[in-house]
Amino acid sequence: MTVVPVTSPDLDASEVSWFSALCSDDYRFLGIPEGDLRSSFEHCRDIVLEAEKQGFRNILAPSSYQVGQDTLSFVAGMAPLTDRINMLAAIRCGEMHPIMLARTVATLDHMMKGRLTLNVISSDFPGEKAESRYRYQRSREVVQILKQAWTQDEINFQGEVYNFEGLTTDPAKPYQTGGPLLYFGGYSPDALELCGQHCDVYLMWPEPKENLAQRMKDVNAVAERYGRTLDYGLRVHMIVRDTEAEAREYAEHLVSKLDDEYGTLIRDRAHDSISLGVSHQARARELADKFGYVEPHLWTGVGRARSGCGAALVGSADQVLSEIETYRKMGIRAFIFSGYPHIDECQHFGKLVMPELKTCSLPHEYGRVPSETPATPLGVGERK
Repeated sequence: MTVVPVTSPDLDASEVSWFSALCSDDYRFLGIPEGDLRSSFEHCRDIVLEAEKQGFRNILAPSSYQVGQDTLSFVAGMAPLTDRINMLAAIRCGEMHPIMLARTVATLDHMMKGRLTLNVISSDFPGEKAESRYRYQRSREVVQILKQAWTQDEINFQGEVYNFEGLTTDPAKPYQTGGPLLYFGGYSPDALELCGQHCDVYLMWPEPKENLAQRMKDVNAVAERYGRTLDYGLRVHMIVRDTEAEAREYAEHLVSKLDDEYGTLIRDRAHDSISLGVSHQARARELADKFGYVEPHLWTGVGRARSGCGAALVGSADQVLSEIETYRKMGIRAFIFSGYPHIDECQHFGKLVMPELKTCSLPHEYGRVPSETPATPLGVGERK
């Protein structure tokens, strides 16, 4: 299956991203915390700087309530420390008042000079057990309000969750034309409806390729109803070495000290641990062979101690490049990779695979980033 968006002109290039472990998700041995790999600004900063050095074009800054750091604060701290890499900031819809979120995002976008992208998340808050339909409705309204704030002179919105009338939007205009690109992952019909109508990049976790193709078809059908096209992304871990034998050996080394009972506790503490997407990751582990491979190079062992993305591409540089090219031919254009430890695996990938990839920045491909700094609206109290 090929689903290629018409919005982006350079279809030979992919947005190749890395991951910064804001949520204490970094290990030498999976499930065995070590002090120097715990979430800290310094460690996560160093991951970003190494990814930029290796040529990655974006970096996912995740969000968690249990452990780690505040995502938007971290992105702000990285703005003056980076030059080329984009930041894919996770935003939990409803966590911050949408008007305040619009202002915060616009400020960050100016600080990053258009290098900001957003990962829209719809999970529960601590102590909340909201039904799926409500969570996605809340996210839908937040996204609609953000778009009004970024593109109109005032916000007028009536919804189930939020209602605003005649709110001026001068302080909320972002650096990018129309605002940052919206990346989104979700499997339920409500999730697909939200993504197909309002978002730009549909993100998937690793599964057998026929499952990914079906998900792309499903969300593309929704987007077509709204006269839209999407880009598609894959979030997957990476273990790449000079030979396949070395890569497989490292995969076994990574889980050699894992206690599966503790791994279950790690998975269950996440707020998305009962989501439909997580259940599909669990299903992939069930279908895997005795070594954990659900496809020849797709290893599900990471999911034994991680909620969310639970599989890795494992192989030599040529094998990993072949897998990436297969995904590209399916229509996947945005890749978010990671590996353990994150700095070490970033270096392996940067050395062995990155030189063979043609990369791009999707905000630039979409024409969102202006060639000159846009005019800043007058501040409160200034005369027009």
